[in-house]
Amino acid sequence: MIDNIFTRARSSWTKNEGPLNHIVISSRVRLARNLEKIPMPPFQNESQSHTVLERTKKAVEAVKLTGNTELFFLRLSELPALEKQILLEKHLISPEHLEEKPNRGLAISADETISIMVNEEDHLRLQVLLPGLQLDKAWEKADKIDNLLEEYLEFAFCEKKGYLTACPTNVGTGLRASVMVHIPTLVMTRQATKIFHTLGQLGFAVRGLYGEGTESKGSIFQVSNQITLGEKETEIIQNLSSVTRQIVDKEEEMRKILLKEMPLQLTDRVGRAYGILSNAAILSSEEALNLLSDLRLGVDLGLVKLNLKQENLTELMVLAQPGFLQKYAGKPMDALERDATRAKLFVEKLKQGGYN
Repeated sequence: MIDNIFTRARSSWTKNEGPLNHIVISSRVRLARNLEKIPMPPFQNESQSHTVLERTKKAVEAVKLTGNTELFFLRLSELPALEKQILLEKHLISPEHLEEKPNRGLAISADETISIMVNEEDHLRLQVLLPGLQLDKAWEKADKIDNLLEEYLEFAFCEKKGYLTACPTNVGTGLRASVMVHIPTLVMTRQATKIFHTLGQLGFAVRGLYGEGTESKGSIFQVSNQITLGEKETEIIQNLSSVTRQIVDKEEEMRKILLKEMPLQLTDRVGRAYGILSNAAILSSEEALNLLSDLRLGVDLGLVKLNLKQENLTELMVLAQPGFLQKYAGKPMDALERDATRAKLFVEKLKQGGYN
């Protein structure tokens, strides 16, 4: 069952489910935790990181035996580089966790809603990822797993400061909530930059497709809280949910304006995107994501008469990535081979105006 993670592009978060999923692709809650009396990853030696890995593995197995949740444990050192790349492309591990370091692990549920990185920046990074705007449900699920693990692991905690973490910006709740939003018309009209500036002043961060240090592609951004100290978890969730609804309102408003004032230009843009995606012989990942963004907008606005759903386009977004392409082809490929394989895959998937 766990092998399917590396062969299927669909994940729970790519499903066409959850409130406001036409703009909010996914919601994520991540908790940073460290084990008591063991130096945190930036300061621990290999023996100590091994202790963290083994203790976490035992805790995950003990939680599994309770029947409350089923998690599978993987040692990253035992995975091929290609499979680790796919975990990153599915947002199940961070770019930092991809780096070759000893005793790194991952606990993951079969439906991929829960993943726990072991020995990343902190000993544990617990993540729950759901489709649409469901931060409250993601928090409930993360809190439940956190409590179950705490029955078997003693976390570093200070009565005054809260949970202690490797980076001071995570101290307190250790909670980082984020949403992945698709806002093409705010990007087209350059309203996104103004909104991001305001979000920064309100204590929110805007990042690229794979989080901190990555660029935005296809008009997709991740918005997250910056403050983890001095606020309750539920307040962080409520604040980000409220801000996300405002971003959705702005995007919907701009879509209506452009649809009213520039219907021909929008229809042309969407048609060109579909034409290239369904006929190109070479397609880079960046070009694919940008064209998918236009096509997704066209599907949302009813500008194209195609048998396509949003979840098909989100799946294509994952399939377009280098790791998945090489898994699909069954061999390592250079950049040009990947671009050609990507184009061929899109032609097959978008055959005859539908999704195959």
